[in-house]
Amino acid sequence: MDVMSMVAPPQTPYTPSRLNHEVQVALENQFGLIQIEGEISNLSRPASGHWYFTLKDAKAQVRCAMFRGRNARVRCEVRNGLQVQLRARVSLYPDRGEFQLIVDSLEPAGEGALRLAYEALRKQLEAEGLFAAERKRPLPALPRHIALITSATGAAIQDLFTVLGRRWPAAQLTLLPTAVQGERAPGEIVAAFDRLRRWWEDDPDGAPDLVITGRGGGSLEDLWAFNDERVARAIVACPRPVVAAVGHESDVSIADFVADLRAPTPSAAAELATPDREALAHSVVRQTGRLRRSLRLAFQQQRERLRHLRGRLQDPRPRLDLLAQRLDRLEGQLHSALRYGQQTQRQRLTALEQRLRAASPVQRLTRAKDRTGALTQRLRRASPLDPIAAHQQQVTQADTALRDALAHRQERLAQRLALAAQGLQLQSPLGTVARGYAVLTTEPEAGKRFGTVVKSPDAVAPGTRLQATLAGGTLAVTAEGPIEPSMP
Repeated sequence: MDVMSMVAPPQTPYTPSRLNHEVQVALENQFGLIQIEGEISNLSRPASGHWYFTLKDAKAQVRCAMFRGRNARVRCEVRNGLQVQLRARVSLYPDRGEFQLIVDSLEPAGEGALRLAYEALRKQLEAEGLFAAERKRPLPALPRHIALITSATGAAIQDLFTVLGRRWPAAQLTLLPTAVQGERAPGEIVAAFDRLRRWWEDDPDGAPDLVITGRGGGSLEDLWAFNDERVARAIVACPRPVVAAVGHESDVSIADFVADLRAPTPSAAAELATPDREALAHSVVRQTGRLRRSLRLAFQQQRERLRHLRGRLQDPRPRLDLLAQRLDRLEGQLHSALRYGQQTQRQRLTALEQRLRAASPVQRLTRAKDRTGALTQRLRRASPLDPIAAHQQQVTQADTALRDALAHRQERLAQRLALAAQGLQLQSPLGTVARGYAVLTTEPEAGKRFGTVVKSPDAVAPGTRLQATLAGGTLAVTAEGPIEPSMP
C-alpha cells in the first residue's frame, strides 16, 4: 500500500481563533463544573473588580479568573499562599489560547467538609427540637451573677469586661477560662458547663443566674469549637439561660441556634444581657419623682378628707345625756306596763277558773251517761235484726225454687235437642254417602262454596267438570254423557 494513500485527504486549514474556540467548547462540554484544591499565587485585583490568580500545587499550576459578581460572596480573606478549594468551569481564554479556570466559588481548603458536617448537625438538632422558640428561656431582668465561658486572653473577654463594667457593675462576674479554638476547645467548654451545673446543685443561691459564652471572629475552622455537638448539648442542658456570642455578626454557629439568646458579638451579648445602669438610674429617678408626687397628692387628699370629717364630728356628750333620759323614761314605762299586764292576766285567770268550775266534766259525764242509757233502750226496741232474719229465710227459699226450675227446664231442652239430632241424622245425605253412595255436584261458581246437585244425566252436558262427594273426600270427574241401560 502506498504511504500517500494513508494520508487524510486535504481539508480547509484551521485558524487560531477557530481552533481556540473549538477547544474551548470541547473543554467546557467535557468537564463542566469541577472541584479543585490548591494554593493561590500571583493574585491580581484590577479596578474592574475581577480577580486573577494562579492555582498551583507542587508540580503544576493553572490560571484562574473569578469575576466580580462571584467574588463578592467570598467571606474569607483571599491572599497569596492561601490554600483554597474552588468550584470552577474548565475553559480556554481564546484571545491568547491560554488554558484557564472560571471560578464559581472559593473557600479555604477544609471548609467544604466542615460545612457539610455543620449542615448535617444543624439538621439533626433542629429535628430534635433543640432550636424551637418555645424552649428558649427569658434572661433575668437584673442579673446578679454572670458566668463567662471564653478565653482568658482573647479580645472577647476584654470587650465583655468593659461593657459589663460600664452598663451593670452591680453584677458579680465569674470567668471560667477555656480554649475557644483547636482540638481541646470543645472538651474544655463542656467541662466548664459541667462545673457550673455542679455549682448550681451545691449552691443554687450563690451560683450564676446567667451564662455568656463565645469568642471573637475568625474562619469557619477557627469557630468550629462552637459547632461541636457536645458543646451544643451542654448549652441545652444548662439550667440557667445562656447567651451565645460567636464571631462577628455574619457568623452563625450551632451554639447560636441552641442558646436562649444569640448575640452578634461579645460586646452585643454584654449589652443584651444587662440593663443600662444610667438608663435604669434615670428610670428610677423618674419613678421616684412620680411616686413622690403621687404620695404628696394622696397625702393632701387624705388631709382634706380628715379636715372635712373633723368639721362634721360633734361632741357626743349632749346626745349621750339625751339618750340616758330617754332610757330612764322607757324603763319607767316598761315597769308600768309589766304591772298592768300582770294585774290583767290575774283577773283573766280568775274568770277562766270560774268558767271551768261551772263547766266541770264530771257533771257533763253524768248527764251524758243518763242520756246514753235512754238511747240504748230505744235502740234495742228498734233493732233491725229480726226483720233481716225473716227476709234472709225468704231469699233462701226463692233461691232453692229458682235452682229447681232451671234444672227442670235444662232437662226438657236436652230431650228436645236429642230428638232434633235424630231427625237430622235420618234426613242427612251423609248417612247415604257413608253406605257407599256419592253426591254429584257441579263445580262451584266464583264466590260460592258449593255447586248444584246433579239429579239427572240429562242436566249435564258431555265434557262438564263435576265433583263427586264420597265418604272419604271429594273426587273431580268429567261427564262423558248418559249411559244407556243394559238389556236383561
